[in-house]
Amino acid sequence: MVTAGDFRNGITFEMEGGVYQIIEFQHVKPGKGAAFVRTKIKNVISGAVVERTFSPTDKFENAYIDRKDMQYSYTDGDLYYFMDLETFEQLPLNADQLPDSFKFVKEEMICKIISYKGNVFDVEPPTFVELEVTQTDPGFAGNTATNTLKPATLETGAVIKVPLFINEGDVLKIDTRTGEYLSRA
Repeated sequence: MVTAGDFRNGITFEMEGGVYQIIEFQHVKPGKGAAFVRTKIKNVISGAVVERTFSPTDKFENAYIDRKDMQYSYTDGDLYYFMDLETFEQLPLNADQLPDSFKFVKEEMICKIISYKGNVFDVEPPTFVELEVTQTDPGFAGNTATNTLKPATLETGAVIKVPLFINEGDVLKIDTRTGEYLSRA
């Protein structure tokens, strides 16, 4: 059990059938009236963020979120299979359970599988990945005075914007959170 008076950033708890994480909190003691806790909380399953106030004595059940490293093995239709590196068990996930950033993941990459009470609700790909460019227009030498970008298709099929000097076969470092080109690898 956790009380609202014990709230700290990052704490997860159950409330009204949902699982929430504290993003911000502030203990307020007005000159007149009872103290209260003003919070900004995020529903970890849906991602919705709401502001809410609590009495410091309100009690909630702790929610333990499991984060496990698993290796992306292969795709079979709409199912994506992940392997537990300790038990070698396969975990199939539907395509709709994967985030948009999963388009930067190739086979054998390690991802974090995030679950609550055995139900997977998110997959975190590695923050930075190195992928080869499979298709892009040829680069132009000497045209670096402007910050012009061109589309490039990566080996996973994802399309990103890259500088003009990038050519097919180059290996690039990509930030999966933003989908942006960082540098050549």
